[in-house]
Amino acid sequence: MFRLPLFFLAAGLALGQSGAPFSRQYLSVQQYSQQENEAIVAKFKDLRVTDIVDGLDVVGLQDVTVMDPGIGPMWRDGQKFTHRIYGVAVTLRIVPPQERAPNFATHDEFAKWESNWYRTRIPGHFEQHLKPDTVLVIDASRTKDVGFCGSNNALAWFTRGMRGIVTDGGCRDTDEMILQGIPVYQRGNTRGIDPGRVIIESYNNPVNVGGVLVMPGDVIAADNEGVVVVPRARAEAVAAAAHRIQEGDKVGRRRLYQKLNRPSDFTVK
Repeated sequence: MFRLPLFFLAAGLALGQSGAPFSRQYLSVQQYSQQENEAIVAKFKDLRVTDIVDGLDVVGLQDVTVMDPGIGPMWRDGQKFTHRIYGVAVTLRIVPPQERAPNFATHDEFAKWESNWYRTRIPGHFEQHLKPDTVLVIDASRTKDVGFCGSNNALAWFTRGMRGIVTDGGCRDTDEMILQGIPVYQRGNTRGIDPGRVIIESYNNPVNVGGVLVMPGDVIAADNEGVVVVPRARAEAVAAAAHRIQEGDKVGRRRLYQKLNRPSDFTVK
C-alpha cells in the first residue's frame, strides 16, 4: 500500500482540508533600529496631541488613529507638562486565562504557585525592547480588575528608558506611580495581581487599543487630550505638518500675550 512521506502528512495537517494554514497573521511588522526610533521621536517632542491630530488631517487620516477618550492620563503636571509622552510603540497583548487559582493550605504554597505563574504565563521577554524613546502599549481589553502594571515593574521599565504606558486596562499602586512620576494613560485604576487573572498572549504584534490599530514602531503621543497613534509610514509628513500648525498657533498666542502684558511662557516660545 502506498504511504505518503511523513513531511507530506505534516504539511497536509498544517494546511487543513481547504489548503489554508491553520493559523496566520496577515499584518506584517517591521523592526527599526534604535537610531531610527530616536530620530523619528525627536520630530514629535513638544508637539501637542491636537497639533498631531491636525497633522493627521493633513495626510488624510482624520479620526483614524485617535484613541477612545476613555483612555486618559493617570495624573497631570500643570506646570511643566511632564505627563506628556512621545515614543515608538512596543506592543503587548494580555488575555484572560482558561484557569483559576486553586485553594491553598499555606501562604508558602500560594507563593510557589504565584512564582510559577509569573515565570510561565507572564514571561518578561518583551522587557528587553523597552529602550529609550519607547512607549509600552498594552491591549488589555476586558481583562477586568487586574493591574498588569504596578509601582515595581513600571519603575523597572522606566529605568530602561521607557517613556510611559498606554493601556486600555489599568494599573495599580497608583499613589506610588504618581509619586514616581511614571506617565500612564489608562481606562481606570485596578487592583488585582496577574496570577489567575491574565496571561501574555504575544508582544510586538498588531494590537487594538482604544479602538485603534497600533503596530510596533508606530509613534505614540499623549497629553491631557488623550492618546494619538501615528502610523510609522506617515510619521515624517505628520510631524512636519504638526510643527507648521503649532508654530502658527504660537505666533498668534504670543501677540495675545503681549496685548495682555502677560510674560511669555514655554508654550509660546
